[in-house]
This record gives sequence, structure tokens and C-alpha cells, in this order.
Amino acid sequence: MSEKINDDALQALKIAFIYMPKAIEVNKFEYGDRYQTVLEHIQIVRETLLLNDVDPEEVYGEINPDGTPRSSY
Repeated sequence: MSEKINDDALQALKIAFIYMPKAIEVNKFEYGDRYQTVLEHIQIVRETLLLNDVDPEEVYGEINPDGTPRSSY
């Protein structure tokens, strides 16, 4: 996928992304033999966000600004 997605689809992807497990949380114990597939799916979503000029690390704060801790510096 190398083209940008429309605004509605991007918003839906951002919302879905905040409910996805973090890659560091994915392991064979929790996900069984599917753990590698789950990691690949997470990577695809992250790449799509980046392709659309969205920093995956900032998505949670954008979607849930009230639940994001304030910076201390």
C-alpha cells in the first residue's frame, strides 16, 4: 500500500490502533502460534499511519486527549 487513505478511513484506523495491543505486549504465551501474525498486523497499521503523516506514538493523545498525561517539562 503506497497511497494515502481518505480522512474517514484514517480516523477509523487511528481509533482501531489505540485498541490494538502494543508490539511489546505480544508474545507466544499470550497469542500462541499467531503471535508473529499479530506482530505483522501491528506493523502494517503503523506503516499505514506513517504513510499518512501520522505519528503512531501520538495517536492515543489525539483520540483521547483527556486520558493523556500532561507533560512535566
